[in-house]
Amino acid sequence: MEKYNRFLRNIAELIEKGLFTSKDIKKELENVIKFNIDNIKNRLDVVSREEFEVQKKMIEKIKKELIMIKKTKRQKKSNYNVKKVRKS
Repeated sequence: MEKYNRFLRNIAELIEKGLFTSKDIKKELENVIKFNIDNIKNRLDVVSREEFEVQKKMIEKIKKELIMIKKTKRQKKSNYNVKKVRKS
């Protein structure tokens, strides 16, 4: 909080001295906001939409492969049971 108060005091001083225009204030605020947004993104470990879509496709592919493996396993098991019953 003290950072923001100090920031606002510095801005107010520059405005009083006439060294700062409204365009400068806008630009400085945009920079501060962008910096804070980037900080929050980094802390949250957010991924881009493109990365998310790639991961989503990979998971769908792995899920399909897993379903196929389970089907194959069930078929082998049922074939084994049929052979076992025939021998008896």
